[in-house]
Amino acid sequence: MEAVPVLAGPTGSGKTLLALRLGEELPLEVISADATMVYRGLDIGTDKPSPGERARVPHHLVDVLEPYEAMSVARFLDLAEEAIAEVRARGRLPLVVGGTGYYIRALSEGLHDLPPPDPGVQEALWRELRERGFQALWEELSRESPEDAFRVGKNPRRLVRALEVLRRTGTPPARFPKRPPRFPYKKLVLWPERAWLFQRLEERARAQFARGLVEEVKGLLARYPEMPTALQAIGYKEVAGYLRGEYGLEEALLRDIRAVKAYAKRQYTWFRHEPGDVAYLPRGGEEAYLGFRDWLRLHFRL
Repeated sequence: MEAVPVLAGPTGSGKTLLALRLGEELPLEVISADATMVYRGLDIGTDKPSPGERARVPHHLVDVLEPYEAMSVARFLDLAEEAIAEVRARGRLPLVVGGTGYYIRALSEGLHDLPPPDPGVQEALWRELRERGFQALWEELSRESPEDAFRVGKNPRRLVRALEVLRRTGTPPARFPKRPPRFPYKKLVLWPERAWLFQRLEERARAQFARGLVEEVKGLLARYPEMPTALQAIGYKEVAGYLRGEYGLEEALLRDIRAVKAYAKRQYTWFRHEPGDVAYLPRGGEEAYLGFRDWLRLHFRL
């Protein structure tokens, strides 16, 4: 079976623009592996492709959930594999694009076959998280399974799910057997210099505020007063704090910039250890476009 190409890398490295540019030249469709682009209404803060861009280059797994809904990795896997099969059936090339490393890892390496969630246990863990704090619970998980703690990162929803499985079964998620991947994959990871990327991230955050991120978040909160999952997204969480009166607008922007840079650092760490058939492209801008185009043509006969 022919491999499926993956374009991964840290936030702000240019994945979306590269996919759009190549999608107008080559017969491909994008399978989004982005944990925030799945939400309707989260547009400015995710730098989501516009409806016009998606009309020119088809995108899958974009705008599929309301902001109050949760996207589990298992659900992502089902939707992504179905989309890949459909694109292939039309004789076109599915291109997985995104920076959510755990989604890409699950697609290409398989997903641990975990028991169904227990809402009661999770509710108790959310209360404990609020009372004891993230770090205390993360350290509990880390003592039992450093691999799961690394995967969880700073994500409270993943932490709650991992601890729920651990406490219910006595076994951490990483030790459960895996559901094998449906397709083989070849991955290209964008790997620009950090100084180049961090300057872009700061410029992007300021541009998002100028384009109306505050108004976007205000509108979302008016329509969805309870949207805890989507509010974990970088930018949205910081603006929500400003709208609640916790700090000023400039502080919200600075928090956004710090958060997105910290996230990019975690992505560098994650993708540095990416398993499987992986190539790294240590360039940005036009050189990244040329390198990605040549890689696609070399490996996928385009």
